[in-house]
Amino acid sequence: MKKFLMAALLLVTMIFAGCGGSDSASSDGKLSVMLGSNVVSLDSAQATDSASFEAIADCIDGLMQLDSNGKPIPAIAESFNVSEDGKTYTFHLRDAKWANGSDVTANDFVFAWRRHCKIAQEYSYIMGSTVACVKNADAVIKGADPATLGVSAPDPKTFVVELDAPVPFFLSLMAFPTFYPINEEFYNSLAAGSYGTSPKTFLSNGAFMLSEYIPGTANIQLKKNDTYWNAANISLDGFQYQVVSSSDNALTSFKNGTLNVVNISGNQVEHVKQDAELAKNLKTFPSGYLYYLSFNQDAKNHHAGALSNVNLRLAISNAIDRESLAENYVMSGAKATYTAVPINFAPNEKTGKFFAENQNQFADVVSFDVTKAQKFLQTAKTELGKDNFELNLIFSNEGASSTKIVQAIKSQVEENLPGVKINLQPMPKAEYLSNVTSNNYDLALTDWVPDYDDPMTFFTLWTTSGCEIAEHWSNPDYDRIIADCSTGHLAADYDARWNALYDAEKILLDNAVIAPLYTDANAVLISPSVTGIDFHSSGIDRVFKHVKLSK
Repeated sequence: MKKFLMAALLLVTMIFAGCGGSDSASSDGKLSVMLGSNVVSLDSAQATDSASFEAIADCIDGLMQLDSNGKPIPAIAESFNVSEDGKTYTFHLRDAKWANGSDVTANDFVFAWRRHCKIAQEYSYIMGSTVACVKNADAVIKGADPATLGVSAPDPKTFVVELDAPVPFFLSLMAFPTFYPINEEFYNSLAAGSYGTSPKTFLSNGAFMLSEYIPGTANIQLKKNDTYWNAANISLDGFQYQVVSSSDNALTSFKNGTLNVVNISGNQVEHVKQDAELAKNLKTFPSGYLYYLSFNQDAKNHHAGALSNVNLRLAISNAIDRESLAENYVMSGAKATYTAVPINFAPNEKTGKFFAENQNQFADVVSFDVTKAQKFLQTAKTELGKDNFELNLIFSNEGASSTKIVQAIKSQVEENLPGVKINLQPMPKAEYLSNVTSNNYDLALTDWVPDYDDPMTFFTLWTTSGCEIAEHWSNPDYDRIIADCSTGHLAADYDARWNALYDAEKILLDNAVIAPLYTDANAVLISPSVTGIDFHSSGIDRVFKHVKLSK
């Protein structure tokens, strides 16, 4: 599982910046949008990064889509039925066309899902027992016959999915690109490995289609797809993405109108707020990005495995002033976070309250309390027989605010915990990823973006068989709860599952597996002529189907 690649690339998108206000780029009825990183792949079975997922979602509809509030609503599936036990979904497809005029059929979904599991790329896991629980997905990913996957097409307009266990967020998953269809006949007509590498080798059934695209280039042109089932409600004639890797260039581009939508960093937010005209263009949207410190607990790691001691980890966590980090160093509208799940994420479908709404729930182990932190440290010193600890904190230096954030963490920890020294180790993103996946770190500044609107998208990270960014922690009680909530006896009991996930979170935070820091926000400059962009805290960050441009 390599979901972290997505999070890392998303981080790049968030840190590049610009600000301005001219609307000249929208005068031709098109929208110009900044991307912080190149699209890596338009193959929904190969994509792992936010830029790729967003571009795919521009051009292809899945069974469901998310409305402006992030709720799943019908897309290619005009309606659906769910069995009484919650383990069989029957989707009834609307009359929809691919851009080449062929019908979108249930077999397009069967083909795509089987292919995704068969080739077993980084995101195939999402079909398996830790997420979607599609019947036999784990076996197919490991090499079983794809025909045994729990999907079928009894007729061209009926797509049936069988699950190993009920999944309360299953409909939301259907809006994620890994579950999108691929036209089998079109795919098989292409040269091997060429799917999605050009407008001629990529087939749309969604609101837009590729007009110009060469892999690795900085510009992607899209145009309205007139064969789209909902084309009458698409106002944009088309739009373009421009990859921008310089804050200065992005700033200039927004000012002169060649970019209409630009993500900005915290430093630039403060700059924009000081300019009354620029400030009119600034919008802040909730984000599902959770930033935290990863503690490498491997006893064979640096410094005699000191971080395998829970009291040392608790000392560091409680020595950090998260409010100061968010307000004075991130400055994007980020919120200090004391839970393992971000704020404003995963609302309970019965109460409407976000999962992490109570930020004081684990205050006994996650807080800013110097006295408490020093008590934890003294216990750690006694247990380890050491008075001094020197730890390395690695981070990607490809972020405008990352250096400031880790410098603040270093200063706070060293001031509040006598005897603890932190060495900062900045490195390019690729080197950072290599180090965290190869167990070559003590502390790491980590960020994670949710793929779907449920706490499980975070909690599966810390299971024994979880993410490659391993903290090298294993707890059988934690694993059991996550298994019970995924495919076990709690999967079908919404309230019991919800409560059990809090039990798992308590185990995680009592053991200081991570030190939550803050939930980031999307600070965006949008030209005044542009309305209707949907921003989501999970899955696809931005959706442009409802955008309208005023002259």
